[in-house]
Amino acid sequence: MTQTTQQLPGGKSTITPYVVVKGAARFLDFVEQTFEVRTSLRVPNPDGTIGHAEVTVGHSVLMTFDAAPDWQDTPSFLSVYVDDVDKTYARALDAGATVVTPLMYSGITGDRGCRVKDPLGNIWWLQTHLQDVDPTTLPDLFTNPTEQATIREAQASFAKEMQDRITNQ
Repeated sequence: MTQTTQQLPGGKSTITPYVVVKGAARFLDFVEQTFEVRTSLRVPNPDGTIGHAEVTVGHSVLMTFDAAPDWQDTPSFLSVYVDDVDKTYARALDAGATVVTPLMYSGITGDRGCRVKDPLGNIWWLQTHLQDVDPTTLPDLFTNPTEQATIREAQASFAKEMQDRITNQ
């Protein structure tokens, strides 16, 4: 009898983020509150830190574990599509996130979105897709003054966050 194996194990996708943080329990609390989900697997280490944990957001599994105290911080950059970015943004702020890029609409992507930094330093792109964009309109959209201003604001707010990380080391 031949046993078949799925290429991807249950719940995983081709790329599954693995977020390594000092404070995985706090990270999971943030994810649970922001996205209104529950951690599906939590494996403790003998010292009480988290050796492995998984939480599903939408159709994607996000994995995490506690970094060793002497490891350098390695913040993650995560892009998440949600049904209602305004509500998710509010929950993220309630869960301790700080604003990196305020809510805005981009005609280039057809998304309303923002960026927030969670309490452990990870950056989350939160967005809701509102409309499909005809690719033939992109050259005009990229030269549209309103869209250019939106792009500049998004780039500048992200650059400020990254520069602040260097300055505050």
